[in-house]
Amino acid sequence: MQPRIVEVRQGILKKNDLLARGLRERFEAAGVTVVNLVSSPGAGKTALLEETLRRLQPRHRVAALVGDLATDNDAKRLGRSGAPVRQITTGTVCHLDAEMLSTALADWDLAALDFLFIENVGNLVCPASYDLGERLRAVLLSVTEGEDKPLKYPTIFNGADLALITKIDLAEAVGFDRAEALKNLREVRPGLEVIEASSRTGAGMEVWLGRLGAMAERTAQSPA
Repeated sequence: MQPRIVEVRQGILKKNDLLARGLRERFEAAGVTVVNLVSSPGAGKTALLEETLRRLQPRHRVAALVGDLATDNDAKRLGRSGAPVRQITTGTVCHLDAEMLSTALADWDLAALDFLFIENVGNLVCPASYDLGERLRAVLLSVTEGEDKPLKYPTIFNGADLALITKIDLAEAVGFDRAEALKNLREVRPGLEVIEASSRTGAGMEVWLGRLGAMAERTAQSPA
């Protein structure tokens, strides 16, 4: 890579990190738990988030930001949950960054929320480099993608706090090798927390929601 390209990239990431630090401070002051969902296209982010919003709402105040290259289809779908949803259209940009979030959240009363979910652009490369000030970064791996995804895209799995294996109701039909997938995940990130879930059948959703609930409790107990 040419020195000038490296210099520009470092400058972009430095600016993003500074903005992300400000976002993190804002989130902490508001007492909102922010969750960044990352995955390849088709891994089930929208389905998981729609079910998560629906199940959390009786007990928590929730909202979502949706990043997409084009169309607001996912935002409309998530809006069916009744939760506030905002769309960030990135055009040709394959990730969300802290500046995009700052703009989208400029007039949002974060203190009125318990959870803010970020559905990142479907990509396993670009989002890995961009801190969004989130409390939890969860990377999704669907059983339909193959067990070697963590080995092919180690950076995003290594930078995640939690891995969600999605669409487990299809595991047998697609010949998913669970043991191999877990081995590959832990080879890339030893000790990585893994939750297996199906948005369609509800399997594993209570484990996921329990993890989120525990985070919210810790956020509420933390001094502003």
